[in-house]
Amino acid sequence: MKLAAAAYPIDWHDSWASYEDKLSHWVAEAAGQGADLLVFPEYGAMELAALAGSEAAGDLERSLRAVSDRVEAADALHARLAMAHGVHILGASAPVWHGQRPVNRARLFGPEGQTGYQDKQIMTRFERETWDVRPGGPLTLFDTALGKLGVLICYDSEFPLLARALVEAGAEILLVPSCTDALAGYWRVRVGAMARALEGQCVVVQAPTVGDAPWCPAVDENVGAAAIYGPPDLGFPATGVLAEGTLNAPGWTYATLDAGAVARVRAEGQVLNRAHWSEQKDRLVPVVSTPFDAFTT
Repeated sequence: MKLAAAAYPIDWHDSWASYEDKLSHWVAEAAGQGADLLVFPEYGAMELAALAGSEAAGDLERSLRAVSDRVEAADALHARLAMAHGVHILGASAPVWHGQRPVNRARLFGPEGQTGYQDKQIMTRFERETWDVRPGGPLTLFDTALGKLGVLICYDSEFPLLARALVEAGAEILLVPSCTDALAGYWRVRVGAMARALEGQCVVVQAPTVGDAPWCPAVDENVGAAAIYGPPDLGFPATGVLAEGTLNAPGWTYATLDAGAVARVRAEGQVLNRAHWSEQKDRLVPVVSTPFDAFTT
């Protein structure tokens, strides 16, 4: 299969037609290159706030509502595009009202009209302290024609037990839509994504927002590079990097993945991180604090 990770700029749109035209072109470009699975970034849907006008888009609270109000229409567009091009699409995540406050939700669309979603599990300081975006529903494993997929939205990828739960459920590919406003943030997510690929002996697709959107304070600065990672072992590059885009350059990054690659490295790799994970528990005896000079040769 061919995987496509978007380095996606958040643009101003004066009309719904402008947004529809942009998304249609992005999907058509990736599908035209033979991509089977297209991954858009975290909070890429914040560009929909522009449709409510500059005052709403420039206000943290009003922008949440403005985007959430457009998600249903955006979902219908994604679903049509997935069916028209015969692809799977992880749409850019969006704030979606769930009870008293919004969650950060990424939606998955299939070529035969299938739909599903994954909510972010662990919120960043900005989300919890300033924006008041809340954790959503549980982790979900998507059993698709392309394999078993899991989604870890940005910060979630930095927590190994979340990925482990998906891997133990059968996940072969983890999708990591991200949105980071500094180089350090991008690297935190990247290091997390690469570590999850190593630990789970799986493929991880990172898709970031890039560029500036000064009219939307929630996502005004965006730093990142799209990439696709695997375990640095049998059948994968020695670096673990299957493909990597240019930092802050909008566009798609592609990698072709053999359907049996994950199963093969899990069974025949030089190391078996996934299978040996449980052995850690046997070593987690109480740690003994001992003065170093008490040790003797």
